[in-house]
Amino acid sequence: MQSRPRKNNRRADPSRRRHDSRRLHDSPGRRGSSARPDEDHASDIPVIVGRHPVLEALRSGRPIDRLWMQQGLLEGSLREIAALAHERRIFLKEVPKAFLDRMAEGLAHQGVGAQVAIKPTLDFDEWSGVLQSLTAPFVYILDGIQDPHNLGAILRTADATGAAGVVIPERGASSLTAVVAKASSGAIEYVSVVRVTNLAQTIDKMKKLGVFVYAAHPTAPTLYTAVDWSGPVGLVIGSEGLGIRPLVRERCDGLVRLPMLGQVASINASNAAAVIGFEVIRQRAGKTQY
Repeated sequence: MQSRPRKNNRRADPSRRRHDSRRLHDSPGRRGSSARPDEDHASDIPVIVGRHPVLEALRSGRPIDRLWMQQGLLEGSLREIAALAHERRIFLKEVPKAFLDRMAEGLAHQGVGAQVAIKPTLDFDEWSGVLQSLTAPFVYILDGIQDPHNLGAILRTADATGAAGVVIPERGASSLTAVVAKASSGAIEYVSVVRVTNLAQTIDKMKKLGVFVYAAHPTAPTLYTAVDWSGPVGLVIGSEGLGIRPLVRERCDGLVRLPMLGQVASINASNAAAVIGFEVIRQRAGKTQY
């Protein structure tokens, strides 16, 4: 998640927190907007913003240090966020919209932000046990996706398609930031993200575990609908500009393409991931893998 310089390290004393059913939880000894919100913003801790990301972080049990909510905006899903925060005894403070605007740095905060623990990633050895425990795992393998919006959208698709995980490289790709969390609409909380040092070697390891790996490539001879996706399978999606690197492509069992009838030669990486992902679901419909 994004980090910012800390302005002040003062922390609220939990023993003095106040809970009032008519108000949100204010910081100790202060009432609503009379406090200086910047003093409560421990900004070297990652922050997520937006109703869906914050709500799913709360539902999933992600460690949350504190929440900020826009003054006078206790409505809709913000009420559920406030209730969950009270239930988990998370410090919640009303702040001016300008404070959330600064915190969000251009993202649509929708009146709420949370100071959270970094979403943990797994290494391959940690995750391989999960992979082997599934009858027919489906895995996204991302080669250099640098756009955090694309990564977030793919995480959202991975959750929707029941993917066993999303594999990303340590270098040359987007990490898990506040933008990714926002773009995933909270799906980041439910998808295993596996971070590896060498994508080509990781594909070799997956193949040894019985996973067939295909790569989406615009000049592939085979349509994506012609492949049998019903077994253990991985799908490599390349970066927005460079596509899939040759060494990674050579490790794959085959290449597949989407039919393109227009003048543009390719579609957005997250769109390609969604189209093929839901073909996997279509083929598996009515079978026992799910």
